[in-house]
Amino acid sequence: MKILVIQQKMIGDVLISSLLCDNLRKAYPKAQIDYMVYESTTPVLQGNPNFDNLILFQEKHRTSRKELFKLLLSVRKEKYDVVIDAYSKLESWLVTFFSGAEKRISYWKKHTNFLYTHSVKKKTVSDSNLGLIIEQRLALLDPLEIDLSLKTFPEIYVTPEEKDFAKELFSRHGIDQAKQTLMLGITGSEVAKTYPLEHMAKVIDFIAEKGDVNLLFNYIPNQLPEAKQLYHACKETTRAKIYFDLTGNNLREFICIMDNCDMIIGNDGGAINMAKALRKPSFIIFSPWIDKAGWATFEDGINNISVHLQDYKPELFEGLDPKSIKKKYAGLYKEFTPELFASSLNKFLELHLK
Repeated sequence: MKILVIQQKMIGDVLISSLLCDNLRKAYPKAQIDYMVYESTTPVLQGNPNFDNLILFQEKHRTSRKELFKLLLSVRKEKYDVVIDAYSKLESWLVTFFSGAEKRISYWKKHTNFLYTHSVKKKTVSDSNLGLIIEQRLALLDPLEIDLSLKTFPEIYVTPEEKDFAKELFSRHGIDQAKQTLMLGITGSEVAKTYPLEHMAKVIDFIAEKGDVNLLFNYIPNQLPEAKQLYHACKETTRAKIYFDLTGNNLREFICIMDNCDMIIGNDGGAINMAKALRKPSFIIFSPWIDKAGWATFEDGINNISVHLQDYKPELFEGLDPKSIKKKYAGLYKEFTPELFASSLNKFLELHLK
């Protein structure tokens, strides 16, 4: 049997959908399982034994019809028996159509239903603490009628050599590894997903006052100005605990660094999802326009806690659809002051700080 799983999206989605490969490997140990993803997301999949080949959807496939056609032909030549399209956008519709697979599975959409032999309606309400996004992904396995208990927690694999690299890197930066180290997700993937810096500075000061800890900032090079602004907005006593320059040179190095941390606190995004896959406790601050129900995965009030403005001021969201909420994100963020969730953050820190 040959199976293709398609998930052409960002890091969090690729990690969640890797669960499809994990469970397919359990159900069909001798099958060829291939995973199509964007090239930029591959570092989170290194070492995963549950797929045979990564098929990379690259920028050239978006910009060149010739390159896209070559990719479609290569998929066709594999003669897949099953295609599971977890992405369900134009790119993956084309891949699915050209695959010629006997079973083609995706989410139900009126205008693309003809492409698939099995369409799964997306759940809109979660009935577990897995989070809606995980429940929706696992539902794509339903048409295969797999009679096994499903794996529900995605993993990132870190080698012993990578663990040693992180420890040596911490030592080079003068970090006392006898203390706990907290990763701070200080920015989101865009401004509309980034907790205001003036609010975040207060959050970081609050954390720093709770114990003798090491603090790391997670940011990418083009976010350096914002990171510096935030650093200088913190109290001097807080800045003494921040190791500003320890960030890693690439995504894999960030994973190694995160693996050597004790927990993560900050904006929702790829860093949070990677930390969870490394089994690190997380405290997440959601943007007002993001659906918390979807991405608050493994929410248990202990190891994974998240906060959203709607938890505290639901009246601000009355009568607003998602597009309207996104347009108002800046004003809503101003309302989302650290004082609203101080008790939740304090509970999280009391549970996890030594």
